[in-house]
Amino acid sequence: MTVYIDPPMWPGHGRMWSHLISDTSYEELHAFAASIGCPRRAFERDHYDIPSHRYAAAVAAGAVEVPSREVIRLLVGAGLRRPKGRPA
Repeated sequence: MTVYIDPPMWPGHGRMWSHLISDTSYEELHAFAASIGCPRRAFERDHYDIPSHRYAAAVAAGAVEVPSREVIRLLVGAGLRRPKGRPA
């Protein structure tokens, strides 16, 4: 049971963002995100968008840092990938 985060390198709304994912389940992901104070509205299809100011807290809480290209590979491998345009 592992939660992963990529570096905050995705721009949007005047800040930089990371993606927080699970390789086990959405339930694990939702629980982890709640534990670091991330609101449920930050969940998008298969990941949470995490602002750069919360990155260190996510890592300190146990999220494993991975390169951005690993996020998709991990989601696909876990069967949790939900690309845009496909129903949940």
